[in-house]
Amino acid sequence: MPMIDVVVVDDSALVRSLLAAIIDAQPDMRCVGAASDPYVAREMIRRLDPAVITLDVEMPRMDGLDFLERLMRLRPTPVVMVSTLTERGAETTLRALELGAVDFVTKPRIGISQGLHEAAGEIVEKIRTASRARVRRLAVAPPGIGAPPRPTASARSPGLSHATERLVAIGASTGGTEAIREILAAMPPDCPGIVITQHMPPGFTRSFAARLDRTCRIRVKEGEPDERVLTGHAYIAPGGLQMRVARSGSDRILKITDDPPVNRHKPSVDVLFRSVAQCVGGSATGVILTGMGRDGAAGLREMREAGSWTIAQDEASCIVYGMPREAVAAGAVSTVLPLSRIADAILDHLRQTDGFVNRV
Repeated sequence: MPMIDVVVVDDSALVRSLLAAIIDAQPDMRCVGAASDPYVAREMIRRLDPAVITLDVEMPRMDGLDFLERLMRLRPTPVVMVSTLTERGAETTLRALELGAVDFVTKPRIGISQGLHEAAGEIVEKIRTASRARVRRLAVAPPGIGAPPRPTASARSPGLSHATERLVAIGASTGGTEAIREILAAMPPDCPGIVITQHMPPGFTRSFAARLDRTCRIRVKEGEPDERVLTGHAYIAPGGLQMRVARSGSDRILKITDDPPVNRHKPSVDVLFRSVAQCVGGSATGVILTGMGRDGAAGLREMREAGSWTIAQDEASCIVYGMPREAVAAGAVSTVLPLSRIADAILDHLRQTDGFVNRV
């Protein structure tokens, strides 16, 4: 088995030492270099050609985002960001994912040694996943915080009655933040309600939803307990909690609970998909996107068996072709499509079945 060579970039000598020890303790990876800032890292990466880089967000001399953008333009390499559990850290990490980082791990502001040791399993799993990820050269920087605001309600096309009967459910993990953004950006204001589980820890899903809300024509927000699922809205499952869809009279509402992890995930795609299969059945569309593991495969199969139309992202457009592959193998998928065609396919399917979507 080939070794996964890793370069650690962090301005903290303690963090560099801890991450190197965690990496070197694995039989299939080794820390081949540790740099205190991007300038040192640049020469190290050129000389050592690592399979994966761990990169701190906040560093002296050159910001981690600036370095990441240059790296992805000139020498695309799988990167796992190391981020603090703060609101600013969440915003910066999400920007890093837009720029091409594969994934991120969080470090506490205090108790760093204990926190990193507790997260050792997650760190090495994400490094392994990153080593198999498909990274692409960054041509033009994706839109960031300064993107145009969402149109006001008065500027939107009117909702149509059939939209209230339909629901779209999306599940994703590694690489999913950008895949979700691409799909939601193409959704018109009169689209059906959309429920989404993206594997993400507490503190990040609210920022993720807010960023999407600023750039999409539909409303995007973090799901709240007993909230009605409305047309023209997308709801992100809160990190660290489980989200389901349930009925309340004629309404569909969200149930947010502190139930245990499923498939080691909280939120879990299977939890959401199973609830949609039971609550919505043939009026739903299910979409499983890029990600490692098998979360969502069983739930998507239940959706298909309940009459839902189901889509898996194809291998070529996935950052990590894990969850879609498992869903296909489980017989859960009606069709496999590249990411660039999924939004149009959803809207075309809705037009064919109901004829209600009014794209603007």
